[in-house]
Amino acid sequence: MTLRHMKIFVSVCREKSITLAAKKLYISQPAVSTAVKELESFYDTPLFDRISKKLYLTEAGKTVYQYAIHINSLFEELESSLKSSEAIGQLKIGSSITIGTHFMPNYVREFSERFPNIQTYVTIDSSDVIEKLVLDNELDFALIEGIVHSENIISKDFIKDELIVICDLNNPLIKKANVSVDDLSNQRFLMREKNSGTRELAESILSLHNISLTPLWESSSAEAIIQGVSKGIGISILPLQLVQDYIDTNQVARLNVNGLKFNRQYHIIYHKNKFLTPTALEFMKLCNII
Repeated sequence: MTLRHMKIFVSVCREKSITLAAKKLYISQPAVSTAVKELESFYDTPLFDRISKKLYLTEAGKTVYQYAIHINSLFEELESSLKSSEAIGQLKIGSSITIGTHFMPNYVREFSERFPNIQTYVTIDSSDVIEKLVLDNELDFALIEGIVHSENIISKDFIKDELIVICDLNNPLIKKANVSVDDLSNQRFLMREKNSGTRELAESILSLHNISLTPLWESSSAEAIIQGVSKGIGISILPLQLVQDYIDTNQVARLNVNGLKFNRQYHIIYHKNKFLTPTALEFMKLCNII
């Protein structure tokens, strides 16, 4: 088994086709097929199921893939550093939308001041998308508010967060002395998109109180949701950090619901096979300090 085998195997996995992988790598299709067969022979197990001329990773194939992407990455980093002693280092960081909006700009600014020669690339998306990018080694690590769904990812807590219920200033519930969880059952909800960390927590907590969410609006934009709430279209559950300014300027109001708490932790996540560089560790350390 060689590095060439690993590179070919990863390409086949990503392209889901021997033909497309051969084109991507600028080598012949038989050469790609031979490399895959040699890998399967080396490990003495099929790495792909071949069904209707399509390739599907076996469980063994999935395991090999998770290691192969990191093996390739380490060699690429080595090659890059040896080719140019003056090469500027880089970090590829992912972030879920809430953290990317409120925290990431401060983190990157502070990190860039401390390490001006390190170029920081940031991808901001929903937690499930960011987790997939970490699994595929497209990101060195990420900051998310959602739960981790893969056993191949290591998750570490770094700061606490709170979700709150918000409504428009004319919502009748504001004038009610004691707002109960049951009072929310007749409200229209404007919520983040499915699989976002915010949505997952809200749904799980409300389900404990026998309330099933069927949002009137779904959006990846917290701004769109807040504006919708301010116009009286419905209520929402969003991170306090994102809505505090809107509460302070009387655009929306916080609705205190008896017995309802949405406390959670933000997480730093990275692949269990990922080699974390000293600069990556410095950025993680910074997240716990700021």
